Amino acid sequence: MKNIGSVKEDLNIEKRISITPETVKKFVDLNFSVFIEKNYGSHLGISDEEYVDQGANFKNSAKEVLEKTEIILKVNYPSGQEVNFIKEKSILIGQFDPIVNKEEIAKLTKKNIKTFSLNLLPRITRAQSMDVLSSQANLAGYRAVIESVEEFDKAVPMMMTAAGTVTPAKVLVIGAGVAGLQAIATAKRLGAIVFATDVRTVAKEQVESLGGTFLSVDGAENLETKGGYAKEAGEDFKKKQAELLKNSIKKSDIVICTALIPGKKAPRIISEDMVKSMKYGSIIYDLAASQGGNSAFSDSDKINIVNGVKIIGAKNILNKLALTASNLYAKNLFNFVNNLYNKEKKDIYINEEDEIISKTLIG
Repeated sequence: MKNIGSVKEDLNIEKRISITPETVKKFVDLNFSVFIEKNYGSHLGISDEEYVDQGANFKNSAKEVLEKTEIILKVNYPSGQEVNFIKEKSILIGQFDPIVNKEEIAKLTKKNIKTFSLNLLPRITRAQSMDVLSSQANLAGYRAVIESVEEFDKAVPMMMTAAGTVTPAKVLVIGAGVAGLQAIATAKRLGAIVFATDVRTVAKEQVESLGGTFLSVDGAENLETKGGYAKEAGEDFKKKQAELLKNSIKKSDIVICTALIPGKKAPRIISEDMVKSMKYGSIIYDLAASQGGNSAFSDSDKINIVNGVKIIGAKNILNKLALTASNLYAKNLFNFVNNLYNKEKKDIYINEEDEIISKTLIG
């Protein structure tokens, strides 16, 4: 029987958790013993008793949990002290950056600890149930629209009243990946007129299926990697995109920025002049703020106001949906562990010929 467990994150930074009562039961059904730090989910309203009812065991400290378990599930990379407590030949699974966490991962490798980052999952059908980027980006796209509407001083849907007609808000979504598509769907449900643009021309059909209008750059090729992610655009494309957006942004009430390029700084798409051309009271919500930002005047975790335009820089947006995000994230992690589990041997088997394993194994 293998021991699997998780410890509390630093709640000043991260409110999501990696194991829920629902996934405890699933792990127990696979013959795992589950160990969790005391008061693990209390900040989300999940009591220790709910975990115990599903078969979990509690320890008083992170040290006790980490010294007891062979498989550790986390959201963010463990602290230096936690790294010291992790046993040799253990398995660590979470969302880690192999570049930012390079030195820490090297320390774990010396202890023969296998480290997996689910941020690096290949975009293949078999990996969809483990795809943490998609499950979490969906929520980020939804929340970005909700927060934008809260800051917007006008009604979003069209309303016909005896006093006159209220025109619907115009929403522009930049980047039609998972977060962008959910932002489009949410804005449409709220009654907005929605436009979207993306460097991947294949996104056009998805945008239109949600009721949005796709803004195409003339003569654009499909800037998409084999894995389905956006590629960095060339200078010619950027000039054409800027010309296209210059007119669209001027007419928009709310702009949601979601454009990211894996492993690189977020592309700057909205210039200072574009921001200044927008109507007083307009909103720019930049989901890419912590990676450098898609918009000028964008700062992570700040609201900057320029000529009456609010530029909202997102940071840890999932903390505002931590319970829902945790439920999805925990399921992603369970599905990943289940892929490692050999049902015949009733044990973990790391088959590095499996694309899911080889792509996510970083140390």
